[in-house]
Amino acid sequence: MEKNKGNISIHTENIFPIIKKWLYSDKDIFIRELISNGCDAISKYKRLVSLGEAKEDADNKYSVTVSINKSEKTLKFIDNGIGMTEEEVKKYINQVAFSGAEDFINKYKDQINDDKDIIGHFGLGFYSAFMVAKRVQIDTLSYIDDAEAVTWVCEGGTEYEISPSLERKTRGTTITLFVDDDSTDFLEVYKVREIIEKYCSFLPIEIYLEDENSENKEEDKKPLNDTNPLWMKAPKDCTDEEYKAFYKKVFRDFNDPLFWIHLNVDYPFNLKGILYFPKLKHELEATEGQVKLYNNQVFVADNIKEVIPDFLLLLKGTIDCPDLPLNVSRSFLQKDKDVMKISKHIVKKVADKLVGLSKNEKESFNNFWKDIQIFIKYGCLRDESFYEKIKDIVIFRRLNGEYITLKEYLENNKEKHENKVFYVTDEKQQSQYIKMFKDADLDALVLDCSLDNHFISFLEAKEPGVTFARIDSDISDILKEENNEDTSDFNKKIEDTFKELNIKDIKEVKVQGLKNTETPAIILVSEESRRMLEMSKMFGGMDMPNMFNEEKTLVLNSNNPIIKKIASSNNDDNKEKLQLISNYIVDIALLSNKELTAEEMNSFIDRSNKLLSMVIEL
Repeated sequence: MEKNKGNISIHTENIFPIIKKWLYSDKDIFIRELISNGCDAISKYKRLVSLGEAKEDADNKYSVTVSINKSEKTLKFIDNGIGMTEEEVKKYINQVAFSGAEDFINKYKDQINDDKDIIGHFGLGFYSAFMVAKRVQIDTLSYIDDAEAVTWVCEGGTEYEISPSLERKTRGTTITLFVDDDSTDFLEVYKVREIIEKYCSFLPIEIYLEDENSENKEEDKKPLNDTNPLWMKAPKDCTDEEYKAFYKKVFRDFNDPLFWIHLNVDYPFNLKGILYFPKLKHELEATEGQVKLYNNQVFVADNIKEVIPDFLLLLKGTIDCPDLPLNVSRSFLQKDKDVMKISKHIVKKVADKLVGLSKNEKESFNNFWKDIQIFIKYGCLRDESFYEKIKDIVIFRRLNGEYITLKEYLENNKEKHENKVFYVTDEKQQSQYIKMFKDADLDALVLDCSLDNHFISFLEAKEPGVTFARIDSDISDILKEENNEDTSDFNKKIEDTFKELNIKDIKEVKVQGLKNTETPAIILVSEESRRMLEMSKMFGGMDMPNMFNEEKTLVLNSNNPIIKKIASSNNDDNKEKLQLISNYIVDIALLSNKELTAEEMNSFIDRSNKLLSMVIEL
């Protein structure tokens, strides 16, 4: 068979159904695209003015106006930009995917240093109009002297008409959409306003919305966008009040943010933005972050994970990066190695900010910790490089309320319990253990963040030799009192008394003399079994919790007067009373360790009433 060469055939009559149905993810994007085209037309004209090839307007008032006429079912996009000649209409409009923006940039590439204010690049945005319009009309007048106004009309097929325009008298372009019957919701002023505010709030050209059927024209005189958003300014030119006002306006949050990071990078890529650390009312709010991604001040999407790592999505902010490789609809990212570089740079800047805040504003950093700890811990779990950057500033709250690093805790306690970190998860529930710790001059860390169970396992893997143990784990050895006396018979008698009770879920009973003589007994829970149980609860849908139980030990304090009394009593004469008191001691120990079940609580109340009856009889 001979080799053959040829050209791929493209059926242009099918292009509009494809654009209408598949090119854009959201139907409302056509408003963004047509406004962006108007902004580009104005940017091109301003460039020509700067090059001396066009005249500056006397009033220097550039704008894009969206005009709605519900009665006539029309939607107009009007700009006073560069305009087009008849030849340019044929070149840019009749050729699908021929980009006028790219053509303009190439034409003046020797005179233009950058193209950052030119939005369009693919030459497809205009055709999004056919997603909602049964007919589209363009009226345009070029800036060129003696140019004639042109009208272009198309009804969504491959046929079009070009003729002299009677509509356009001044430089610029008007695109009129004759809205289809199934898209009349885009003739509602409130909806169009919402779409403009969503996509175009920060475009560099003023945007106005006009209701031709309304008698009140005052609202039409106010631009809907901020042409110079705060992230476009140099950080040194921004005040704290401006940062706070911008945050409240964009994210509709009445509370001030804790602090912020202003990104301003020109090399090796262009990146600007502001990331805010919000003040949380509760940890669940950490799932409600919102990082808005912009491309040349045009909104692309919220929370794009290719650029913003998922742990940074707990924050709120705006990121503007003209260098992002977007797809043709400007709604999604194309896969590109530069995206990873941008993502890593953002992570580095966040880490640098946190480290700087910890070193230079220690008190503020400590005050912020309760709000930002979930973000930092989640970041460490998700990105080890982030952990390596900030590991030395991760802090923990001590029992006395002060903050301390892991390194400092280990150094302070190496003589008492080397490389073991004791912690508290519920200061109220574990108050008895905390008291015993304080009485023994021991310290523990308060870990009350929802991620702490995972975080301490992560730290144990990252810091060789370091282990974490909750304050109710096997702590009897560090709380015991040194005693050389032989108490084996005494201890055995106590053990036997309590073993006869057959206490549910108690794996072991042991007797030990504790420094705290006031406490008759404590419950200790195996750290390993408790963690396995907590982890299994995450898979509750698989009924896994039934596979694990907490391994509990009942420690009886041989230094406590009540325990001594039980050991010296005659079990035969006072067996019923001893069992009642012994059970009550276990109840108190369990109650100090965790909330009692309904059955356990009922038993505890019954025993309490019996003990009260015994006291009254005395």
